[in-house]
Amino acid sequence: MGFRRRARGGRAKMALTMTRRQIAIVALIVIAVSTFSAIVAYRSGARRPGIRGGDALAASGGKSGCADIKDAGSHTGETGCVQGRIVRVFASRAGNTFLDFCTDYRNCPFTSVIFSSDRSKFGDLSALAGHRVELSGSITTYDGRAELVIHDPSQLRVLP
Repeated sequence: MGFRRRARGGRAKMALTMTRRQIAIVALIVIAVSTFSAIVAYRSGARRPGIRGGDALAASGGKSGCADIKDAGSHTGETGCVQGRIVRVFASRAGNTFLDFCTDYRNCPFTSVIFSSDRSKFGDLSALAGHRVELSGSITTYDGRAELVIHDPSQLRVLP
């Protein structure tokens, strides 16, 4: 980067010139800073302050010590359990199975999924519709909603 004096019409002007290499370096720095900023924002949004782990879920109330699906979002980043009544079991074209806890899954505060790679470990999941269940595992965020991914049948318990 340098300054170059230009004479035009009897007046001297200073022009800032950059080489292609300098422009590429500046662009890479901007991309790196933007990426780092996005990662920090995502990570800070995924973790909320407070009690961590199963004690936090036990403190949330309920006989079982599990959070209700409405409260699952406040436990993002924790490992614990969530309870609710399954309204519908839906299998996608890709083979992923979704346990829906609301009539309209798009407006539901919580979602749960069993990926196709783990589906063979489970029996007839459609029989869960209408039953109250406890799901245990890591509570994360997906598409702005709390989510629990079920990898093993031991993470799912049907309540009486």
